[in-house]
Amino acid sequence: MTTTPFVSSEIATQPDLWRQVSTRFAQYGGALPKAGQRVAAVGCGTSWFMAMAYAALREDLGQGETDAFAGSEFPAGRTYDAVVVISRSGTTTEVLDLIRATDLPTIAITATPDSPIVELADHTIMLDFADEQSVVQTRFATTTLALLRASLGQDLEQAAADAETALTVNVDELAKLEQLTYVGTRWTIGLAHEAALKQREAASAWTEAYPAMDYRHGPIAIAQPGRGVWIFGDSPANLLHDVTATGATVVHHADLDPMASLVVAQRVAVAKALALGLNPDQPRSLTRSVILD
Repeated sequence: MTTTPFVSSEIATQPDLWRQVSTRFAQYGGALPKAGQRVAAVGCGTSWFMAMAYAALREDLGQGETDAFAGSEFPAGRTYDAVVVISRSGTTTEVLDLIRATDLPTIAITATPDSPIVELADHTIMLDFADEQSVVQTRFATTTLALLRASLGQDLEQAAADAETALTVNVDELAKLEQLTYVGTRWTIGLAHEAALKQREAASAWTEAYPAMDYRHGPIAIAQPGRGVWIFGDSPANLLHDVTATGATVVHHADLDPMASLVVAQRVAVAKALALGLNPDQPRSLTRSVILD
């Protein structure tokens, strides 16, 4: 591409958006789940991975039992105090079908005013200021997660500062790796899945994602020189040693908030796409929203 892709500009806005949504959290406090409530978080693709991160973090912070589901896999027979539905477009078929089918209270987080989800959900949180022109999601997803983290009482200032640092990390050598596997623990497993998805979407690249402790139960067999293992959050005991022994490149931003490490991963995906002559704003076979007949 001869011009800067939209996604590059959108990635760069994330630190400011995280601060913005954190300071504006009071506007949304009445709609988001309260501590002690039993909650399901639902989405498709990137939104599902943000739901995974939120669910694990909410439980780890003692806020209440929280499950995460892909939109098509929501168990209709379960009872929850609230269902948080994430959809950038507000038009994704699976999540709209879920809202229509359930009698449970629903809270939609979207970037698109006047979309069907606004009419269907019991409550709507509008993050239109974080919407994107690129098909590939970056800032809407992380701004949603920043909002959800703020709702759990977390201060996002350090994460935003770390994201500013992430925008300065040189990603040239990482973009040259033949293959990357992303791993995380608890809430960062969702981030690992999202990082892998970004490379698959933007660069049609071979990537995988796993819980960090499960990585040595098979997936480590593909680790070798010229490939990489990206660790989000804390590294389990001896994992760095075991990966290093394979000759694979270890990527571990231990000094950055895990969401900031995801910003680096987003930039790697774009750099790899551009090096391959691909358009990261318009990946093959993808559209802004999956709308099924």
